[in-house]
Amino acid sequence: MLTRRAVLVAAVAAAAPAWAEAGAVKPIEGFVQALLAGMRAGKATPFAQRAAALQPVLVAAFDLEAILKASIGVRWGTMAAEMQANLLQAFTNFSVATWVANFDSFDGERFEVLPETRTVGADEVVQTRIVPKQGDATRLDYVMRRTGATWKAVDILLDGSISRVAVQRSDFRGLLAKGEAALLEMLRSKAADLATGAK
Repeated sequence: MLTRRAVLVAAVAAAAPAWAEAGAVKPIEGFVQALLAGMRAGKATPFAQRAAALQPVLVAAFDLEAILKASIGVRWGTMAAEMQANLLQAFTNFSVATWVANFDSFDGERFEVLPETRTVGADEVVQTRIVPKQGDATRLDYVMRRTGATWKAVDILLDGSISRVAVQRSDFRGLLAKGEAALLEMLRSKAADLATGAK
């Protein structure tokens, strides 16, 4: 009989990033499969284990550096390289922890990924829906950008229009007014809180 850990590892391995030239939809299909695997593993599987399984898939599907730069704005270019590296690491951990914490149980949900994208400038938008066993579906659209042969998400649109990056930029602005260290501390603190069950 397969353990929860074996099921999680096998599912994430199946979704592992072999998407380099597979188009804009494939990274999101792999990502939602990994999310679903973590949900099925549930809280009986340690948070750190679920986070370790999701991280490589998330990093492959999202351009976290581009998202962080857009969320910080022009100030990014004036930061020391060490601070940029620290913020990117903290932002990566925070992003992984956020997804793991918000998708930590399974109750018959399913993910729908539309095969057709819509074009917005040079970007492609992949449309998805999270469909619960009962109640209304939640629409999440992923704005995908191509770098070389690879497509990665650079924003998420809730209900097709509310930009996650725009919301994050607003949140970060107040912290950056207190200094770069304040943003770094917030990202580290939030990731730690999420890992211990605080949301």
